[in-house]
Amino acid sequence: MSKSVHHSFIDRALIGFDQALRTVTPGASQGLRQSPAAATAENDMSDAARKHAAGLMRINHTGEVCAQALYQGQAATAKLPDVRESMEEAAAEEVDHLTWCEQRLTQLDSRPSLFNPLWYGLSYGIGAAAGLAGDRWSLGFVAETEQQVCEHLREHLAQLPAEDTRSRAILEQMIIDEEQHGKAALDAGGTPLPAPAKWAMAAVSQVMKKTTYRL
Repeated sequence: MSKSVHHSFIDRALIGFDQALRTVTPGASQGLRQSPAAATAENDMSDAARKHAAGLMRINHTGEVCAQALYQGQAATAKLPDVRESMEEAAAEEVDHLTWCEQRLTQLDSRPSLFNPLWYGLSYGIGAAAGLAGDRWSLGFVAETEQQVCEHLREHLAQLPAEDTRSRAILEQMIIDEEQHGKAALDAGGTPLPAPAKWAMAAVSQVMKKTTYRL
């Protein structure tokens, strides 16, 4: 009979460092699913439209870097094993989004944000704090995060150049996945966050968007 593996503190720290390094290093993460953009033709775009699409996809890529960090931080401090496992599973599923956005940035002759390591560190700390607050609050934090992510993805769908059908296909699938993650968190017992916490999360998100669009 197989036995569960119990990692030491040093083992967990090394695993966490490896996950962080793979998240912020371009080309290091590999998703399981093929990008939705693969089945969509690349249309001609003006330089301005391509630059704008790249700025939006850079924001979305950084959002997925933050999602990885949030989930890993919460998994590190989650009290219940099943909650910890669900956080780790959600992080694994989000790798697809990270990879898709990175691939699209390359296709748009652009690159990820220079600030990704900073955003990863900040998000990891927020996730760890949410985990320390208790599993129900942590799950509620996931649900609220996914809701806000879906809102900004829909905003980006409206802002994308009409001819950028590849980016559009990616964002549409991301919305479907994020909605499922949010619902799963609530179904698992997540507690809705108070309004001030939601406002604070939205404010931090706005700062991230403004700093990441160009850099």
